[in-house]
Amino acid sequence: MDPQQMAQQSSFESEVEIAPRAQRSRRGSVVGGASALVAAILRRIVRRGSLEWTEAGGRTYRFGTGGAPDVVVRLLDRDLPLRLLTQPSLALGEAWMDGRLVLQRGTLREFLDLLTSGGPEALDSLPGSGLRAMADRLLSRRRHRNPSARARANVAHHYDLSDDLYDLFLDRERQYSCAYFERGDETLDEAQAAKMHRIAAKLVLDRPGLSVLDIGSGWGGLARSVARDSTANVTGITLSREQLAYATARTEAEGLAGRVRFHLRDYRDERDRYDRIVSVGMFEHVGPSDYDNYFSAMAHALKPDGVALLHSIGIMGPEGGSDPWIRKYIFPGGYCPTLSQAIAAAERAGLWVTDVEILRLHYAETLRLWHERFAARRDAARALYDERFCRMWEFYLAACEAGFRNGRTMVFQLQLAHRRDAVPLTRAYIDGASPAQGRDTNFA
Repeated sequence: MDPQQMAQQSSFESEVEIAPRAQRSRRGSVVGGASALVAAILRRIVRRGSLEWTEAGGRTYRFGTGGAPDVVVRLLDRDLPLRLLTQPSLALGEAWMDGRLVLQRGTLREFLDLLTSGGPEALDSLPGSGLRAMADRLLSRRRHRNPSARARANVAHHYDLSDDLYDLFLDRERQYSCAYFERGDETLDEAQAAKMHRIAAKLVLDRPGLSVLDIGSGWGGLARSVARDSTANVTGITLSREQLAYATARTEAEGLAGRVRFHLRDYRDERDRYDRIVSVGMFEHVGPSDYDNYFSAMAHALKPDGVALLHSIGIMGPEGGSDPWIRKYIFPGGYCPTLSQAIAAAERAGLWVTDVEILRLHYAETLRLWHERFAARRDAARALYDERFCRMWEFYLAACEAGFRNGRTMVFQLQLAHRRDAVPLTRAYIDGASPAQGRDTNFA
């Protein structure tokens, strides 16, 4: 190689070396800027306790007012701050699942409680939250539309998991919805039994031999409870084959098969008419584009003097929605409505709203107990699946609890009827059914 060629080669090698350095420098600036912005956001939203946040590069920040809870977090991924800015919920959940975010002090529940301690207003002020909400509205019809085939697939994704998994953290009746804490110190079994008794009271099971339809009957616990509390004949419909098999077998074992039956059926395919209709924890899987169809189907199936009870997770705000991480990993197609969305759709179907009850913190307490029970039997869950699944499940339970304690989620119960006089004039028939009537509670 002559001197001129050597000079050209040297120049080329220098340019090749400079380019990656420039790219690394630009990327470092972007990541550094993202880290600073994440720190500024955490400073604004962490309103109590103490959070120590150490990035993968070693820089440490401290947030909060001091005291408990005291949480120390370390990031093992340099790019995580950038992802947290663009997709905060999804990035945080996946980082926890993959072990790229670790807790060196404190618990996951405490960490998520700190992140939401500023309340929904602080979270709504996050950079890009308005754009993300707008995108969710634009894509809502496609994301949350659940025709029969998709509804079946979505149900199978979550509810056709191992029976042993749900036995690890649910009560003995496998109630997978918000419990009811009349005093605040109940066991999970007691609180779930209280929820079922309260629902039975709202159904006004005051005549012998009433027919009851349970839309989204799950493992059959509510249907069996209604049958035990009354002389009603209950029909449960579900889209989960695993739940159907369990509900049928257990109902037969308890000697209730003569009055309680289950079918693999979509609510849109129901053709019979009933004196009472109940639906607990199913409306979240309908999606706003099908609300009119749902309430029209309910109105058609409900006899003229009938009573219906809808129990659903809701959003306190003008619009419902779903969390990206929950939608991807836990409840595909899920959508939490606002109370106004549900009431408006029920009224369009010609139904009277005869009673409304908002359970504000009951689900937070339910999720706390579920999380504690899952943590106590975590090794059994890991034997069923793997460590990543366990981290996903505990993030699901802890994140939902934080949402019910500090965010905009709650539970509402709507009592519905064709006639305004279908239920008694006052609510004494509901509260009078409670064994804890007149006691104070921190959760009502």
